Amino acid sequence: MLSLIPLLPFTGFLINATLGRRLTKGVSGAVACLAMLGAFGLSAAAAMRLLAIEPGPGRVIDERLYAWIAAGSFHADLAFRLDPLSMLMILVVTGIGSLIHIYSTAYMHEETSGEYARYFSYLNLFASFMLMLVLGANLLVMFIGWEGVGLCSYLLIGFWFKKPSANEAGKKAFVVNRIGDFAFILGMVLTFVTFGTVDFHELALKAAPMATEVATFGTLSIITLLFFIGATGKSAQIPLYVWLPDAMEGPTPVSALIHAATMVTAGVYMIGRNAELYAHAPQTLQIVAVIGAATALMAGTIGLVQNDIKRVLAYSTVSQLGYMFLAMGVGAFAGGIFHLYTHAFFKALMFLGSGAVIHALHGEQDIRRMGGLKRELPITYWTFLVGALAISGVPLFSGFFSKDEILYRTFASGHTVLWVIGVATSLLTAIYMFRLVFLTFHGERAAAGHAHDAGGHGAHGTGHGHAAPDVHDEHGAHHGGHLHDAPPAMAAALLILAVGSVVAGYVGVPHALGGSNRIESFLESSFHPASADTASPHSASAGEPAAHTGLSAEAVGEHAAKAEAHGADAAAGEHAGSESLELTLMGVSSAIAILGIGIAAYFFLMNRALADSVAASFSAVHRTLLNKYWIDELYDAVIVQPVKWASDHVLWKVIDVWIIDGIVNGVGVFVRGSAALIRMVQTGSIRTYAASLVLGVVLILGYYLMQ
Repeated sequence: MLSLIPLLPFTGFLINATLGRRLTKGVSGAVACLAMLGAFGLSAAAAMRLLAIEPGPGRVIDERLYAWIAAGSFHADLAFRLDPLSMLMILVVTGIGSLIHIYSTAYMHEETSGEYARYFSYLNLFASFMLMLVLGANLLVMFIGWEGVGLCSYLLIGFWFKKPSANEAGKKAFVVNRIGDFAFILGMVLTFVTFGTVDFHELALKAAPMATEVATFGTLSIITLLFFIGATGKSAQIPLYVWLPDAMEGPTPVSALIHAATMVTAGVYMIGRNAELYAHAPQTLQIVAVIGAATALMAGTIGLVQNDIKRVLAYSTVSQLGYMFLAMGVGAFAGGIFHLYTHAFFKALMFLGSGAVIHALHGEQDIRRMGGLKRELPITYWTFLVGALAISGVPLFSGFFSKDEILYRTFASGHTVLWVIGVATSLLTAIYMFRLVFLTFHGERAAAGHAHDAGGHGAHGTGHGHAAPDVHDEHGAHHGGHLHDAPPAMAAALLILAVGSVVAGYVGVPHALGGSNRIESFLESSFHPASADTASPHSASAGEPAAHTGLSAEAVGEHAAKAEAHGADAAAGEHAGSESLELTLMGVSSAIAILGIGIAAYFFLMNRALADSVAASFSAVHRTLLNKYWIDELYDAVIVQPVKWASDHVLWKVIDVWIIDGIVNGVGVFVRGSAALIRMVQTGSIRTYAASLVLGVVLILGYYLMQ
């Protein structure tokens, strides 16, 4: 059953990629949506089967398709594994992915039948690779999905390929991700050299008895650091985050798919999947936490001043991913995955809500040209507001529970400075999210917004028959400025995600509020397998001997004892933690969220002129943030331009032209010159040949007579 989950959307890809131009839009959309809904149904069935297994290390289902690589002692199967962590991920990917597919049927209806089918084939392929990534039982299978989503991000971001900025954004995403992927490959090679396996379960069991690298930066620290560099590319962390804001050039549902439930969370998932390795590399974890906190803060400050509705959300995604890595870095693996789960709902909701706004305004994305949309787009407004409340961490919404868990774990682990950065980022999040809400939906509609219908701000063409990159209004641009709320397919997705943005957090109600934080206990066995018995009778590969792990009976017993002690210590630490401290920190984070909303209301709802005045007073700071700290310009000056200069003046003019071409041309000149000399001997004159013969005989006789 597990292999069918990625296979269904892959089948949808094949149908639309090969037959799409012969199918109607309705059929193409139905094929893609049914493939995703089928994958979701299979995921739900697999989840029910997993939940029926008794909690503990044996709660796992393996499906081994065949022996993929068998070279000497190295074996790597094409195998899938379902455990609590991958179960959560496949439900998120297929569930939210299905909603995005359904939403897209309305959003992309202006495309031609061929382009429509091409779009849905890419979406299905993306989902298929993401499912392979999270279900992979070893690093190599994960890497297939890892590279696959990178390829699909290029295809989807550059979907409107006749638009230069979309082409550039697609190439940028592809190149930046290759940098991180190179480190990931090195990490895989070093993992194999060190452990002799790339299977996640075997890696965890072999790493568990090893000494924690506290004082030295040893092999485990190097492996985990290489993996983290790979994660910085895929999950957009410093220094490889620069591709993600430009990914907004793709259609808005693509932004929701990439930013919410799939590609950008792959790095967080990968660290969670290798939690046992990271637990033995505390110095790498410290790097992860610092980078995550720095990324969260920096992206939050940039998001404060952006004017493109999708770019605000893009930098919000970078910031929230930083939160997830902060959690991973302080050892709160369950907290990081919990925030990944809740973030999938409210960020998908907000991106799809922004798409509904863009849809209604015929491609307008500048929030300064919006305003007053609350009355005319009520469904979009109220669902978008729910997402903003959730991401801001307002109590009773899903983001409150996951963000509070991260901040509490950060403070409790002794990382006070990082906690302060996390709180400051939470304040920034509330401010820029409600700046977005107030400027888009409240106040009066900006006059410039109406001028856009005549081809103003957004009329820059895509070569696909659109007036703007996100023009998809079925009513055209000639209805006198009358706006229409999201059509049924889009509204249904928004409403379902809004409900999820409220209730998703209740699987992790903390002990301080009378809950049991069920998601933490549910995921624990995925992070720290307790014994070699994880290959349970429910596993398709359960017949394989336990000796396959390479551990002796003594090592297995030692590991089981250590894991039991780890669980006891964790439980003791949980109960020893002061509930009053947790409630105090919870109160602080809630107050910060309310304060941020209040600041946004004061500046962007009640007194917008004051906001402009403050921006003018701090023009240097405002300009720096508006230009994103000039990081792109810095990379261009320090990396891109020197590489281009070296390519032009060294690689081409020196190595290519002088050396390589010189050698090739030199061989040709030598052959031509020597051939010209040899050709002079072949005159065709019998007298010359006879004279040469006589001369040769004379020379030979002279040689022998002189002896």
